[in-house]
Amino acid sequence: MKRLLFAVAALFTLVALAGAVGLPDLAGAQDAAGESDTITVSGVGTVESVPNEAQMSFGVETQRPTAKAAVAANGDEMRQVLNALRQAGARELATQWVSVYPVSSSEDGRVTAYSASNSVTAVIDADDAAGLIDAATEAGANQVSGPGLSSSNTEELYRQALAKAVTEARERAQVLAKATGRSLGEISAVVEGTSSSPLPYMERAALDSASTPVVPGEQETSATVTVTFELR
Repeated sequence: MKRLLFAVAALFTLVALAGAVGLPDLAGAQDAAGESDTITVSGVGTVESVPNEAQMSFGVETQRPTAKAAVAANGDEMRQVLNALRQAGARELATQWVSVYPVSSSEDGRVTAYSASNSVTAVIDADDAAGLIDAATEAGANQVSGPGLSSSNTEELYRQALAKAVTEARERAQVLAKATGRSLGEISAVVEGTSSSPLPYMERAALDSASTPVVPGEQETSATVTVTFELR
């Protein structure tokens, strides 16, 4: 009887040691075997649009014998330009800079006058940009730059490009899966790539209603994604 009890105790000891050392994880092995393969592809989506906004810069530079006279005259001239911009439909008017500096003679370096400058930015519908330029210059603006053409719905255009990028990624993945005798499963991961600013795409007819032609050509907004699909 003592020998039997000793054998049973030894058996329990061996079982305990086996548990401490660790038996094969059959559940983990089954989970690993059940994992499906994946495929990762990139997709690019693009959307074309015609910009509907234009940002312009208008300035006035005035020279007078003294700095005080230059600033006073420049202020009067700039107010006329601002009024003309508002009447022409400009919005989001904002001062860019105001400066005053001496003008020296090229012969002896002597100060002969002072120059005062004032510049503002303005936003207007792209179709009205040409008329805005004409109105500003007629009012006395002698410094003009722009236009910076853009779309007011840039974010919506980018979302459309993202959707197209995912569609293209799926089409590429389907080709690769079919070539290897597999089929696509669910999407397991999506990584958004860097976005790109709208780029000029193609020109449309110039606006002939004003003396200054402005051509708001089409722009291309693009998006990139990297998508991982499960394979069946």
